[in-house]
Amino acid sequence: MSYRSPVADILFSLKAVAGLPELIGAKLDGECDWETITSVIAEAGRFATEEIAPLNRTADTVGAAYENGAVTTPPGFAGAYRRWAEAGWGGVSAPAEFGGMGLPHLVNVACTEIWNGASMAFALCPLLTEGAIGALKSYGARALLDTYLEPMVAGRWTGTMNLTEPQAGSDLNAVRTRAERAGDGTYRLFGQKIFITYGEHDMAENIVHLVLARLPGAPAGTRGLSLFLAPKFLVDADGALGARNDVRCASIEHKLGIHGSPTCVMIYGESEGAKAWLVGEENRGLAAMFVMMNAARLAVGTQGVAIAERAYQQALAFARERRQGRSASGGEAMAPIVEHPDVQRMLMTMKAYVHAARGICHLTAAALDLASHGPTEEERTAGANRAALLTPIAKAFSTDLGDEAASIGVQIHGGMGFIEETGAAQHMRDARISAIYEGANGIHGIDLVLRKLPLAGGQTARNEIGWIRDVARAVSERGGAAFGATSARLSEASDALDNATREMQKWLASDSESALAGASPYLRLFGLTLGGACVAKAGLAAVDLAADGDSSELARVALARFYAEKLLPVAPGLNRIVASGAGALKAYEAVLADVL
Repeated sequence: MSYRSPVADILFSLKAVAGLPELIGAKLDGECDWETITSVIAEAGRFATEEIAPLNRTADTVGAAYENGAVTTPPGFAGAYRRWAEAGWGGVSAPAEFGGMGLPHLVNVACTEIWNGASMAFALCPLLTEGAIGALKSYGARALLDTYLEPMVAGRWTGTMNLTEPQAGSDLNAVRTRAERAGDGTYRLFGQKIFITYGEHDMAENIVHLVLARLPGAPAGTRGLSLFLAPKFLVDADGALGARNDVRCASIEHKLGIHGSPTCVMIYGESEGAKAWLVGEENRGLAAMFVMMNAARLAVGTQGVAIAERAYQQALAFARERRQGRSASGGEAMAPIVEHPDVQRMLMTMKAYVHAARGICHLTAAALDLASHGPTEEERTAGANRAALLTPIAKAFSTDLGDEAASIGVQIHGGMGFIEETGAAQHMRDARISAIYEGANGIHGIDLVLRKLPLAGGQTARNEIGWIRDVARAVSERGGAAFGATSARLSEASDALDNATREMQKWLASDSESALAGASPYLRLFGLTLGGACVAKAGLAAVDLAADGDSSELARVALARFYAEKLLPVAPGLNRIVASGAGALKAYEAVLADVL
């Protein structure tokens, strides 16, 4: 089944949920307009549908190949990437100073969904490059910016993130890669990094590695980490590529999914050491790397949206064609399975997941744009706080939903979904990594509870709950009967979220173990409720359009009702899980003992 980029749905969410036209009209500096943004996203959708999506299946079956230190990407990837870069897609939100389009980050998030829906394995390369550009722009010395940013924005060079080591996964305190001062202002790196996405490939002229390492005498733990830039090829004074640096790919991993994306083991400093330049300050590398990590976290959340969308499209097409049994309303003995209520439930769940997670990712990107370009310091601070609160939700909730939607897609296919030839299994395999990398989702629950709830004395979280309640109130006042119980269920969910938030704040003050035990269900509750508000807000926008004579979007009202009546009712249960604390975990040693 061919993939179609969901341009219309993305544009509707940008406008109705994230309020992008109002943002660019009143709150963001820079020169752009809604018509330009519409045309950019439409062209991205065309390119992804026609140029990238046809490569996805072959990328899965053939995969990336490794031989003697060189990595060959799947057939078609290098050519498609070259055309992608030449079209300027590497610089959607990059500064015009370095060759970018300078558009809002929201637009880039929309394009990120489009690239990942077409082929998640392909899109991982520009995803990491975008994050590296952001880290360099924020912390790099001017000489580094002048040398590296323009070719990275142009897509001629790509970027990587080098954090993980065999003994240091989520715990960066254990990083052992070492850096030595060379005496000329540069450094030499020695060590091994694993799980490096596109650490070696054949799609670009150069690869710019951002590497966390430890200097001699550095403080223990993450306080002693520095960030370094180490290119595959050294760059001459005139910008031309020079000698090969002392860094190589030792192997690539054999993975459950994303087979077309090379996941590399990188070796630094087998002889004189990999030549590198400091990014930011010594022993403060994590602050610079967090710029890249946070960008990647929202982008990976968007991957969850993208894979759910692609799985939904395929499942819907299959359900319309596959005939099995008599429909609930009678009629033909062999009816399309889309006529069966349980299949309808599964398909509508998948679609509701997509729209809810997309809305959350768009709200997060809008907050980032406001944080960077808001007209007042107060609005920039509010934007930064909202983005900080929503980023772990966007990453973890969206990727959980992507994983679940892909699994539902396999279920709709029945036995054929378990057969690789249909392609449904690929979406499930590809989706699984998104809840693991860029911080396992449980870590994002902890981040939300320990670091984000206390923002502005808890006011940032209260503001978000207030926004959800405003949407519920608007549905009650002007939504109409077609919304069914949407307002009531959304209000109940917001009450559950409010109660759980208060309970969590008590745990933070008195019982950290209970706070940690409830972190993941709390994040799920927050995402589920906020996603319901996003879907309902889109439904309200559809009602407004109908009042102006355009009834083409009223299916969004039905989707809001489905989400509220079939998905939101679990919110009070999640609240009870949070409130139960850690008591049920106290006997974990006995429960997990081998005697059972």
